Amino acid sequence: MGSLNLEKKWLFPLVISSLICIFLFVTLFNMGLVSSLYTINSLFAIFPARISTNDTGVFAELKIVQPSPPSPPPSPRFGYLISGSKGDLEKLWRVLKAVYHPLNQYVVHLDLESPAEERLELASRVANESLFAEVQNVFVITKANMVTYRGPTMVANTLHACAILLKRSKDWDWFINLSASDYPLLTQDDLIYTFSDLDRNLNFIEHTSQLGWKEDKRAMPLIVDPGLYMSNKSDIYNVNPSRTLPTAFKLFTGSAWMVLSRAFVEYLVWGWDNLPRTLLMYYTNFVSSPEGYFHTVICNVPEFATTAVNHDLHYISWDFPPQQHPHILSLNDTEKMITSNAAFARKFKHDDPVLDQIDKDLLRRKKGGFTPGGWCAGHPKCSTVGNPMKLKPGEGAQRLHRLVARLVLAAKSGENQCK
Repeated sequence: MGSLNLEKKWLFPLVISSLICIFLFVTLFNMGLVSSLYTINSLFAIFPARISTNDTGVFAELKIVQPSPPSPPPSPRFGYLISGSKGDLEKLWRVLKAVYHPLNQYVVHLDLESPAEERLELASRVANESLFAEVQNVFVITKANMVTYRGPTMVANTLHACAILLKRSKDWDWFINLSASDYPLLTQDDLIYTFSDLDRNLNFIEHTSQLGWKEDKRAMPLIVDPGLYMSNKSDIYNVNPSRTLPTAFKLFTGSAWMVLSRAFVEYLVWGWDNLPRTLLMYYTNFVSSPEGYFHTVICNVPEFATTAVNHDLHYISWDFPPQQHPHILSLNDTEKMITSNAAFARKFKHDDPVLDQIDKDLLRRKKGGFTPGGWCAGHPKCSTVGNPMKLKPGEGAQRLHRLVARLVLAAKSGENQCK
């Protein structure tokens, strides 16, 4: 009986305590301090729970979500400058359609020497081309620049185009400058495919510090480019006295045709450490400054010197002894152009038969049309854009890959790099 009375004595406090606990729990739940029973249960999730399914002794395991593999970088894209002068309208238009791809950006320019009728016709053609209107990736410089051959105005025009491309689009990786006398030796699908696996900081720029005869004929004379202050085109002229070679930086020279990384182009245009501006002033009085300015900048900046690949990806043939201009290419040069594995070649005459041969054998391009690629859709073919990311590389990609692989390997070893 004593034991029964003791149990009754503790029964009432136990019931009261239970009711108080339930009341407090409900109050906390309504206040949001306890979000759900799941929260409470999760506190015990750290202990392995045994599942008694047919007493097999199987233990529950946490499901581990495997991280998705990093997505590959998008296909590389190119920003082009295609420039010409008086009488180059048809040549420039042909080059533009031969190198066109919806992923790229294009700036086209006929200089101030060109008649106003030619410049207006170029702007009209771009505006009326349905494909260009659809993609909106071709820009015409309507306020033409005066460009003097061998003068700094050619450098200024190139930097102008770079600035336009930087302003218009963030979606390009390399800058390529071409003239109306250039022509591609492969399709844009070939070019994009080959560059897909490359380090996007690489700069393809032919260069050397061995100036040779250029030291006396180009580096030391002082010249003035009338294109800086006149609206009529005339050649550069020398002024006295001449100057000595600089000691603050090392001079380099090379080809005026380049494939430059976006990072280097941004450095040239923004010039945050002032070297690009300093060298731009120096090369204002330099003979053939397009063949020295970009090369000297890149090789005097350690950050970019290691990215320089010593080739311009062009096939250019010179007469012997070398003349002022390169050899004009013809059908006789077809085999040499192809075996060079280069992406572009120069110089060509307007509508030379060799261009028709390149269209037929290398580009599969019909007269007056675009170079076909995986992006082409519509009837007639390439009249509209299908899938711009679809690539159909051909033999041109194989040729260019052989050249680029060799060049990049040499650059990584430091061979002929900014020396």
